[in-house]
Amino acid sequence: MGDIISAEQLSHRIIADSNDAIMFSDRTGIIRLWNSGAERMFGYTETEAMGQSLDLIIPENLRGRHWDGYFRVMESGSSHYSVDLLSAPAQRKDGSRISTEFSMVMVKDIEGKMLGVAAIIRDVSARWQREKDLKERIRLLEAAQAG
Repeated sequence: MGDIISAEQLSHRIIADSNDAIMFSDRTGIIRLWNSGAERMFGYTETEAMGQSLDLIIPENLRGRHWDGYFRVMESGSSHYSVDLLSAPAQRKDGSRISTEFSMVMVKDIEGKMLGVAAIIRDVSARWQREKDLKERIRLLEAAQAG
């Protein structure tokens, strides 16, 4: 059997090498963790993303709503999206948009105060486009049948 590694080393490897984007942002929305999956998904290197606002990946027209919800979560310490998946468009470095789904992990200190939020994000753009195309085909078939 291979070398035994600590749980901390194992966790680090899983996070660092995940194909899904895994990131953490602090109470103020500053990116403090950015894995290789986030690099591939969003196009920003770890060096470019670290210390930047989440605005880096949030489409401009959605930022107001995002920050309202983000700061509500920081105050309350909870969100139903810590259980349910959240679907939201995101923006890549090249300006293109992608469809994402993600789960959130509320990260708290030992006294229960919010430190920030971790997110595990998956690009679901291909699936979203297939569903959109399928709905359009159904609409056209129903229109043809009714006509």
